Amino acid sequence: MNTLCKISTVTALAFICSASAQAAPKSDGSVLPFPEPGQASVTGKTLKDSKHQWRKTEDHLAKDAPNIVIFMTDDAGFSNPEVFGGPVHMPTMARLADAGISYNAFHTTAMCSPTRASLLTGRNHHRVGAGQIAEFASDWDGYIGKIPKSAATVATVLSDYGYNTSAFGKWHNTPVTDITRLGPFDRYPTGLGFDYFYGFLAGETSQYEPVLFENTNPVEAPHDPKYHLTEDLAEKAVQWIRTSKALNPDKPFFVYFTPGAVHGPHHVFKEWSDKYEGKFDEGWEVLRTMTMAKQKELGWIPQDAVLNPLAESMQKWDDIPKSQREFHTRLMEIYSGFLEHTDVQYGKIVDEIERQGDLDNTLIIYIHSDNGPDAQGREGSISELLAHNSMPSTIDQHLDVLNKDYGGMDALGGPKLDSMYHHGWAYAGASPFQGTKLLAAYLGGTRTPLVISWPAKIKHDGKIRSQFHHVNDIAATIYDVLDITAPKFVNGVEQQPLDGISMAYTFDSAEAKSAKTTQYFEIMGSRGVYHQGWFAGTFGPKAPWSADPSGMINWKPETDKWELYNLNNDYSQSKDLAQENPQKLAELKAIFDNVATDNLVYPIGAGLYTSFYSSSEMPSSPLTEWNFYEGQTRIPEGLAPKFASGRSTVAVIDADIPKDAEGVLFAMGGISAGFTVYMDKGLLKVEYNALTLNRYKITSKSPIQTGKVKIEVTTKYDAQERMAPATITLKVNGKQVGQGRVERSVPAIFTASETFDIGMDLNAPVSLDYYDRAPFKFNGRIEKINIKYID
Repeated sequence: MNTLCKISTVTALAFICSASAQAAPKSDGSVLPFPEPGQASVTGKTLKDSKHQWRKTEDHLAKDAPNIVIFMTDDAGFSNPEVFGGPVHMPTMARLADAGISYNAFHTTAMCSPTRASLLTGRNHHRVGAGQIAEFASDWDGYIGKIPKSAATVATVLSDYGYNTSAFGKWHNTPVTDITRLGPFDRYPTGLGFDYFYGFLAGETSQYEPVLFENTNPVEAPHDPKYHLTEDLAEKAVQWIRTSKALNPDKPFFVYFTPGAVHGPHHVFKEWSDKYEGKFDEGWEVLRTMTMAKQKELGWIPQDAVLNPLAESMQKWDDIPKSQREFHTRLMEIYSGFLEHTDVQYGKIVDEIERQGDLDNTLIIYIHSDNGPDAQGREGSISELLAHNSMPSTIDQHLDVLNKDYGGMDALGGPKLDSMYHHGWAYAGASPFQGTKLLAAYLGGTRTPLVISWPAKIKHDGKIRSQFHHVNDIAATIYDVLDITAPKFVNGVEQQPLDGISMAYTFDSAEAKSAKTTQYFEIMGSRGVYHQGWFAGTFGPKAPWSADPSGMINWKPETDKWELYNLNNDYSQSKDLAQENPQKLAELKAIFDNVATDNLVYPIGAGLYTSFYSSSEMPSSPLTEWNFYEGQTRIPEGLAPKFASGRSTVAVIDADIPKDAEGVLFAMGGISAGFTVYMDKGLLKVEYNALTLNRYKITSKSPIQTGKVKIEVTTKYDAQERMAPATITLKVNGKQVGQGRVERSVPAIFTASETFDIGMDLNAPVSLDYYDRAPFKFNGRIEKINIKYID
């Protein structure tokens, strides 16, 4: 029985109410977070006439709510896994597939950040501002690079419902301008629903010397030859699960484990690569044919599926000189070892859940990749960002540097090189489809295997699910199985409706008709639309494996040629029906126009605006002059002074120089590329690391004077153009002590995640000359460093 609230006539403020009268009304979940529970105690004026009782938190989940784990690899190919006909042994995927169910028509967006944003929110990627990666964001709503508050993540919702939530590995959905010690931190993982985060915020990082964060705090990985990031991530995830079970045994947990492997650079210990020695000696075309046959033998793809030929612009294996083939096969061996190694780390997490006795009631969603395999390695590379900077090179140059400076093939896959395989291997990894990562018009860019395991609810039947689904369906599926209605308001912000639909109808019925009728795709001008079994798309301005910029320069989206495919009877998208059925093509193009308008896709080409057409407008610091002080580190490249092509600078360093001074004064970048100013045995030194192939070094003629000195380092470019040469001049107290030339500068970026550091060189060092002494902290004192752009 409710007790009436009694209001004191003296104060009009003191309430004596029963627990039931004060309890908050039960919420249906349409508004999150849930209201805090009301007081359960009875309050009198003294303890004598009061009654204490701890308030109880309302349970919003069923008692048997499962733990949820999402695994997602990066840049892996549809036809890589051995369990589905490929060459790479993946025991964890096989284990989960044997216990659960598998899908051969599941799709991503064709690019990393967009896929992650869509997965986490349940919305289409442009609708949540992720039409491009954050580094190339622009001001159009679909490309702003910020997940809006109107699209709460699945982690936010699950956390409000009572889950412990954690994220490990690659994030890549935080604006680059926010990645400083100043924040803001609301778009870090912990600001978007995760209780705990351990990983990196950028698109890629070294597996040996990563740029790491724990929650919002920068942390440094050990300079240990036995360290590997993916192993570290798995160990941290296991420890987090143990903590969750020890301290909150009755609460389910959600683990989002997306390690960033096997995105470039391809880094893995030699023993993993050696497992694949000799397996790829016949080249990528033979690999494609062998894989296709195995896929059909296993029933993974239809018997009438057609193997698409290599794209005409691709290099054929027979065209590879025999002197270069060992290089290319070793790069594929490294990739394969890296992929197996990654899958084995997932197994450590599955093993821990089994040890805890929770595997039966854990929903594991294993997405093989966030997009198709990456062909941006072009002809193969010891420094993958050469392609991203559009810097031409030859394989003979790579081999010359590899053998002269690194001791040969054994250095590939190791910490001193950022290896990336030939585009032919990427295309082989997409068999039987056309396309690769970044091509939203082709299934090779968007289709990836999906495995779901939940022994308590899903029984293995050995049948392949072929319903057309998309990564935006994952959130809706999770909500469905938990009987959660997607909230209408979260933290006071009205929510966008979900774009995804639940896949739960396929759990017990492999033959169920696909419930998803329409889905659009667009990445960097490559675009397409699926509708009721049909697919129409257009390639876009440029092949990812091509260095030719002419397609971008001359591109007119309105004149793009569209293709048409009937996926109901053409699994591999092999027969273009555009000329045979112009009416159907026109119908699908109209559908694309409607959904593109609704989802903020327009203008077509916005994803290329800052990366190609107006790089000066990339998200970066507006400053032209900086003052830095000792101890300032981990400043993102985008917010630091630029030392790349055309930006002449003068750096003035006020320092106290000891005898035999050594250590870094300042450094930007990492082992693959960067700019470093340092002291060694009293000598003043500069190294301009131009993407590994060229390392330009300037040294003072003799040890510089000790005590308080003013050092000037001037980098003067010959012209404001790509790869422009530059002269670097060293002065101490106004007197020139050294000078040298940079014959070919880096056009755009040194690295994807390395930082600008004062007084040391954190993470992967710029110079091999102090590699073993990293972070090579300066042993004197830095009073101030002023860096500014000059004409």
